[in-house]
Amino acid sequence: MPRALVTGGAGFIGSHLVDRLLAENFSVRVLDDFSSGHEANLTQARGVIELLHGDIRDSALVAAAVDGVDVVFHEAAIASVVRSIEEPERTNAVNLDGTLQLLCAARAAGVRRVVCAVSSAVYGNAEERPKREESLPNPLSPYAFQKYAVEVYSRLFTELYGLETVCLRYFNVYGPRQDPKSEYAAVVPRFLAACLAEESPHIFGDGEQTRDFVFVDDVVEANWLAARAPGAVGLALNVASGRETSLNQLFEVIQELLDSKLVPVHEPPRVGDVRRSVASLERTSRALGYVPRTDLRQGLARTLESLRSWATPMTKKRGTAA
Repeated sequence: MPRALVTGGAGFIGSHLVDRLLAENFSVRVLDDFSSGHEANLTQARGVIELLHGDIRDSALVAAAVDGVDVVFHEAAIASVVRSIEEPERTNAVNLDGTLQLLCAARAAGVRRVVCAVSSAVYGNAEERPKREESLPNPLSPYAFQKYAVEVYSRLFTELYGLETVCLRYFNVYGPRQDPKSEYAAVVPRFLAACLAEESPHIFGDGEQTRDFVFVDDVVEANWLAARAPGAVGLALNVASGRETSLNQLFEVIQELLDSKLVPVHEPPRVGDVRRSVASLERTSRALGYVPRTDLRQGLARTLESLRSWATPMTKKRGTAA
């Protein structure tokens, strides 16, 4: 039975990936410090997976985590532009130093392939649309730089040491299990939770900034393909829907799904925010055979259904982390 390690496996994307791997008859080990992940996300996997509770910066723990593993899915990170601006040293230690330690341990343990979650934030405000992997990176935040540095380290480990690596540049992932109560929560769960609580969501800027929203099931599929595709080794690949949606348009769809008449509150733009973002999927399609299958309305409806089961009125100030 093949064995996989999912770092950050109790998190939003990581826990969905765990479910998929179990369905594919993998033996699964999870490493998570539960700083943002939740044990409830692993309810279906309880008693089936091996769970290691600890920090990606703990070298002994990371060495134990990769021992005997065929493939690593590296989801552990402090995934917040805002937090990286507030805490550049800490986020660098987790996002970059932690990844370097994982790559070294994976190489030493003879892991076949490491699939790293990175970010579309590496593109910054590049004028080219759609955003292509060949474009020159232009990070606008420590988080964006850290994720780009992860890409460079991954490529070097492939070229210098023969460790197979693939980096997946996530655009704006959304879906069930995405925590709306986090101070750094993404825009979709915050909008949905606010509307369910009959409160006006806050939008930074005029709302005409655009994002490429991709449903979590499509992201999991991209990871599954990236772990297997021979032509993906050493590459950074966009993972997205390939469709551009403004925050105002997103809010309109949510309003329609909820039959709501709320009016959003606009606040000043945030430092480090990208103005427009949409992905080219040409390289990803060639390398992985990846095709996104969930449209925005369908994905939002599924996310809303999940959120209704545990949503509670939010007391923190609303915003976006798009």
